[in-house]
Amino acid sequence: MREQVITDPHAGHALLKLQTLVPPVGYIPDFLTPSVREGGLPAALEEMEATPPTRLKRELGRLAGARPLPAWTTGLGGPGGGRSMRSLVKALDVSARTLLAPRWTHIRKAIDDEVGLRSRALLDGGVLALLNNLRPLARWRAPVLEVDYPTDRDLRLEGRGLLLIPSYFCWRRPTALADPALGPVLVYPVTTRPLDVIPVNDNGLDRLLGRTRASVLTELARGHARTTSEVATAVGIALPSASYQLGVLRDGGLVASRREGQYVRHSVTPVGHLLLDGDEGMRGGTAAASGPWRELRCE
Repeated sequence: MREQVITDPHAGHALLKLQTLVPPVGYIPDFLTPSVREGGLPAALEEMEATPPTRLKRELGRLAGARPLPAWTTGLGGPGGGRSMRSLVKALDVSARTLLAPRWTHIRKAIDDEVGLRSRALLDGGVLALLNNLRPLARWRAPVLEVDYPTDRDLRLEGRGLLLIPSYFCWRRPTALADPALGPVLVYPVTTRPLDVIPVNDNGLDRLLGRTRASVLTELARGHARTTSEVATAVGIALPSASYQLGVLRDGGLVASRREGQYVRHSVTPVGHLLLDGDEGMRGGTAAASGPWRELRCE
């Protein structure tokens, strides 16, 4: 992806424009994440382009209070701001086609696996099982869902439903729309990501876990949930050894196991992915990479 930005001037320009409005830490304007459930990217871009000027001005003003914005952003919420908005929409379209499209199969698979995992929890144990299944990202303490969140917030549902949205690009902690008047959503990281797009660093994982255990954890991160037998075959170890290593990883909170009929399937937890992500998460690249447990309480 870095090479594409360097070699493709259109992609590089689009990414620079988006980085203006989407900082790695802190507030991101809600209008950039429209609530479109059908129609894909074209429908989302159309809704974003139709954002009322008063809302654009309000949200961009909040962003400007945290960081300086270039002159072109002032046109978004002002008179005749259509040209600036069309430029922003084009930047989103270009970045999606050049940077995301080549990896979309992997991204879509991770999302589909996540939806399947949460759907099975809901079908097997109802809403309570689904909410309890969100650990360690969130914990259900009736009547409140406490979420590991960068800042202290109370979001009162007031009879509205909470929409859970798994995201490939949400890392380490869940997030939500900043405006409490908008539909309540909780965006949270997918449980697994295909390994060929995970930046696994040289972080001494073998020394920390042992070669066999590290291999099991890495293999599990390659895709969908696996049975013990599938893990044993992929890693090249005996079935009893695979069962033992998975048990140790599960006890350490790095692997989650779930029975499906006569099989038990295993997947890597968000904590396990943090470990695989290595020292990247220790450099404080996002608000979620450091600091104490904070809460978003959804009531």
